[in-house]
Amino acid sequence: MDIRHEYVRNLRASRGWTQQQLAEIADLSLRTIQRVEKLGVASNETVSALCSVFEVDRSDLLVLPPLDAEDERASQRSSRIAGMAALIGALAGSLVTALAMQWLGG
Repeated sequence: MDIRHEYVRNLRASRGWTQQQLAEIADLSLRTIQRVEKLGVASNETVSALCSVFEVDRSDLLVLPPLDAEDERASQRSSRIAGMAALIGALAGSLVTALAMQWLGG
C-alpha cells in the first residue's frame, strides 16, 4: 500500500532516530524502512508497526487514492441535486407562506 513517505521520514527525524533505530524499535528490517522512506510502499504489517511506534492513525500514514472521473462526476451530481433540493424546499416554503397569507387575509 502507498504511504506518505516524507511524513514517515519526518516523524523519525523529529525523534532523532536513525533508520536503523526505527527498524529495531518497530521490529522491521532496515531495508523495509529504507523502502518505505524512499518509495512510500509498505505492507499492511509494516503500516501497523509504524502506526504503533509513532502512535498515529493509519489514515495519517496512508495515501488516499484520487477520485477517478466517474467518482468525481457522481460527487458533482450529488452536490447539484442537494443544491436543487434546497432551492425547491425554499421555494415551496415561500409558496405555502404566500398561499396561507392570501387564504387567511382574504
